[in-house]
Amino acid sequence: MALRWQDDIIVIDAGLMFPEEELLGVDIVVPDISYLVENRSKVKAIVLTHGHEDHIGGLPWILSELNVPVYGTEFTLAYVEGKLEEHRLLDDADLIEMLPGHRFTLGPFSIMPIRVTHSLVDCVALAIHTPVGVVLHTGDFKIDLSSPDGKPFDLHAFAELGKQGVLALLQDSTNVDRPGYTPSERAVRPRLDEIFARTKKKLFFSCFSSSIHRIRLAMELAHNHGRKVAIIGRSLDNSTEIAQDLGYLDLPKGLIINPGQIKEMAPDKVCIMISGTQGEPMSALSRAAVNNHKFAKIDAGDTVLMSSRVIPGNEKGIYRMIDHLERRDAKVIHDDGTQGLIHVSGHGSQEELRLMINLVKPKFFIPVHGDYRHLKRHAELAGEMGVVEKVILLEDGEILDFDKNTAVKNGKVTTGRVCIDSGGSIEVVEDVVIRDRKHISEDGILLPIIAINKRTGQVESLPELVMRGFAVDDEQVINEARNIVQKTLNNSSAEEKQDYGVVKEKVRNDLKRFIQKSTSRRPLIMPVILEI
Repeated sequence: MALRWQDDIIVIDAGLMFPEEELLGVDIVVPDISYLVENRSKVKAIVLTHGHEDHIGGLPWILSELNVPVYGTEFTLAYVEGKLEEHRLLDDADLIEMLPGHRFTLGPFSIMPIRVTHSLVDCVALAIHTPVGVVLHTGDFKIDLSSPDGKPFDLHAFAELGKQGVLALLQDSTNVDRPGYTPSERAVRPRLDEIFARTKKKLFFSCFSSSIHRIRLAMELAHNHGRKVAIIGRSLDNSTEIAQDLGYLDLPKGLIINPGQIKEMAPDKVCIMISGTQGEPMSALSRAAVNNHKFAKIDAGDTVLMSSRVIPGNEKGIYRMIDHLERRDAKVIHDDGTQGLIHVSGHGSQEELRLMINLVKPKFFIPVHGDYRHLKRHAELAGEMGVVEKVILLEDGEILDFDKNTAVKNGKVTTGRVCIDSGGSIEVVEDVVIRDRKHISEDGILLPIIAINKRTGQVESLPELVMRGFAVDDEQVINEARNIVQKTLNNSSAEEKQDYGVVKEKVRNDLKRFIQKSTSRRPLIMPVILEI
């Protein structure tokens, strides 16, 4: 999100999203920042609310285009450093730590980070004091007054802001569908404790690698129940290392063992923290589920506890993985509503959203974070309360102009998604490439291979047809297709045959017409010319 006053812009968060199924072969999706690039000289900084991928994942891409200072809390910046180091951008980056409760100034903006609670640690909301009033961006939050790290949600700071007056509130909409309150992080302890107590063999514990509270709880419970802990999975490894360095995890000596030591331990004396709650194909848990992991071996009677929710869109992968775990005769405990409280959300439910609106009593209300249905429901919820003067529903790219008294939508800027294949290097995938991939996946590909004699311009032999993903059983159709290519070549003048571009186009058109007529299919046709 970009906030602009005259010639100064600050950006709040820079996330990525994971691709939908129709984006074939794309690894990540980042925002189109053409508006920021066009106004490069005006962008003062990027300010981060917390360290989840959908808030920091786009940074490597954005900073390579637009190198501006990045502000974040200590823990958030630790995640950012790792990410930038991976992309070899860390040396040039300007990372500046901000402290909850300490105001700092960027041009005309005076920013006060306020501590909020979420499923990650060190998260903040941003109270941005502008020349026309306070704009309050909640970031992702829930109201947890008994946070396990002893740093509860700062209700007092929000109440103070409410007294001073808030011009606009931008509030997290993710859980607007859920009535009531989101339980505290501590609420999962009794049920997890019970599972640790009842488990007779190895216990595999899986949660989001950024859920530091949950990792800490699992390690405490393992220690209490006399189990050693092995950590498997790169993301979990990184997170626990950062959390230990920054004092969020204080582990008893000798609790952590090397994954190689698992096989030497009695099954009831070990707890394996393993990454892969979303059934990602190459994650440690997915590989262990099909018995393909060097250290994590799941035997009959072991318990696999998945302390996370199913992210919409990942159901297939997760249930496939659970099937494999069941085949190994493991006891699988996941958040299907029948297992008691083994996971709590990091986002506030309806009553918390109402409480926040009542506390800060903003003049204007803008729902953020969530699909359109969430934003709409959230706008309705805020409107029904009678506290807010005006509710504005904004979509990506829309510009909202506001001053002390009015808020009006005013045009659009270019936004959208940039698809990236992150193989060896980061490569942008154009829409046309995705269209081709879709085309090939549905109709296959046909390569007519034509050998032309360089000296005489004559076709040397009958054209070959190579087909992939396009099956035609009928030998007659294939022969006829070859004859059509031959015929096209025979009907081309010597001059045309010397211009391979023309030859390819003629062959493609004639073949396309024939295949469509005889098979009702439209494969991608790519003529190949070999000079002999």
